[in-house]
Amino acid sequence: MKKNIGNQFAFYPTPVIVVGALVDGKPDFTLVAHIGIVTHDAALVSLNKAHYINRGIKQNKVLSVNVVDESWLEKAAVAGGISGRNADKSTLFGYTFGGLGAPIVDEAKLAMECAVEDVYERGSFENFIVKVVNTFAEESILTDGGKPDYRKFKPVLFEMPNYTFLKTGETLGECKSFIQNKIGRN
Repeated sequence: MKKNIGNQFAFYPTPVIVVGALVDGKPDFTLVAHIGIVTHDAALVSLNKAHYINRGIKQNKVLSVNVVDESWLEKAAVAGGISGRNADKSTLFGYTFGGLGAPIVDEAKLAMECAVEDVYERGSFENFIVKVVNTFAEESILTDGGKPDYRKFKPVLFEMPNYTFLKTGETLGECKSFIQNKIGRN
């Protein structure tokens, strides 16, 4: 029997990301776990209104989404633990500018440069609807077909309501064949 546990937001885990943007012409970075898929080329990045980086995202209308793996989780955590208002985070990571001008974290094996298409407020959050324009991936994490392979990459996941980091798990099956096998049996 299921127990009603109240208002628990249980859509997690989600990938841990570091958002990069220019604020007053200087790179700034922050740790984010509120990200979602909107369409096959767009995402939602949700940040508390108090975040320093929001001003730069709204001014420049670009940001980077840098997917975190274990190799740089500690540095990523630092990016989320201090505010750009109080500390210069431009030296926290090595970075390269993407084609739109967003700072891409060099340590990120997978990163997307995004154009902001819309911003809407809900409560204490600003929600950025972004279109993925450029995706950068280390060759070591790609399949033979040139797509990211999460079995090789193993991004860190964030789970809420327990506020924990998780490792990416094992593969259960390829989605299309998994579904076709189930349908074929019925």
